[in-house]
Amino acid sequence: MFKKYIPIAFLALLLAACNNQQNRFSTDIAIPVTIQEVKLSSIQEVFTATGTIVSEYESKLNTQSSGEYYLQTNPRTGKKYKMGDAVKQGDVVIKIEDREYENNVNINGAKIDLDISKMEFEKQTALYEKGGVTLREKVNGEKQWVSAQKNYENALLQLAKMKVVAPFDGVITNLPYFSQGVRIEQNKEVLQIMSYKEMVMDLMLPESQITKVSLNQKAWITNYSIPDDTLSGKLNQISPAIDIESRTFKGRLAIDNQEAKLRPGMFVKADIIVDKKDSVVVIPKDAILVRADGKAVFVARDETARERKITTGMENNGMIEVTKGLQPEERLIIKGFETLKDRSKIKVMNK
Repeated sequence: MFKKYIPIAFLALLLAACNNQQNRFSTDIAIPVTIQEVKLSSIQEVFTATGTIVSEYESKLNTQSSGEYYLQTNPRTGKKYKMGDAVKQGDVVIKIEDREYENNVNINGAKIDLDISKMEFEKQTALYEKGGVTLREKVNGEKQWVSAQKNYENALLQLAKMKVVAPFDGVITNLPYFSQGVRIEQNKEVLQIMSYKEMVMDLMLPESQITKVSLNQKAWITNYSIPDDTLSGKLNQISPAIDIESRTFKGRLAIDNQEAKLRPGMFVKADIIVDKKDSVVVIPKDAILVRADGKAVFVARDETARERKITTGMENNGMIEVTKGLQPEERLIIKGFETLKDRSKIKVMNK
């Protein structure tokens, strides 16, 4: 019976020895890690929204009178205006001609009447000062001069209806084709102009952000077609009312687009900076272990890893604020920490 148990006991001793050897090996081996010195930095809390941008200034222009259509020459190109051309405020893009209409306006006659009535009033004024006419005659002369002024101004306004003029600096985005000299009717759409320098974007913000957003908060604007360029904007309008169905409220971003990198109708992403902290501990979010009892990181102390329980705060773009548990100048383990335990031996690979 005694001989029967000798092999079993020997096997148990052998297994125990192997296990002790393995534990001693796992304790003694140094795990390679990469470290990063903990530093104070700045971090921003960002709310991200997407939407379609539109031009802040856009105008669709119709003819104000009927007549013959004549597209004008762009003085900057020497050619007829076309879609995509830049225009300046006051540029005459299209003229409408109607000889009968112009004759009825009689701008030359209105100007002559104005000049005559002005001379007559000046004459009446001089005579009145010498006692040659009564006050009534002088006032009547002034009345005729004022009436002539209004008639002349009205004539100018009537003639102005024969021109389609750019109301602001911008770009021609639509120019329906009409043959030169063809007769078109009044109230016909003939021109569309947009300004690209300033764009706007309406967005719906969740109710949870209503205490965080405020006027003039900065935003960064990106579009997939220009991934290497980020434009700036600011939140310039906020609605105080919350939609009861979507639990959102409306905001409007003004986007600086001086170089015309964005176009009306583009789909963009807006990162609105709702909060910012300076001189705080900021580390890579990937360096944190999330466990049932909270968050932890490992720091290197000599050749040993020490576990630290931490409390976090603001996070953005893969970085996160540590509000408790880490100090500046400590050596944070950012790679190779996955299998570490407190007091594990380590080998720093980037000394």
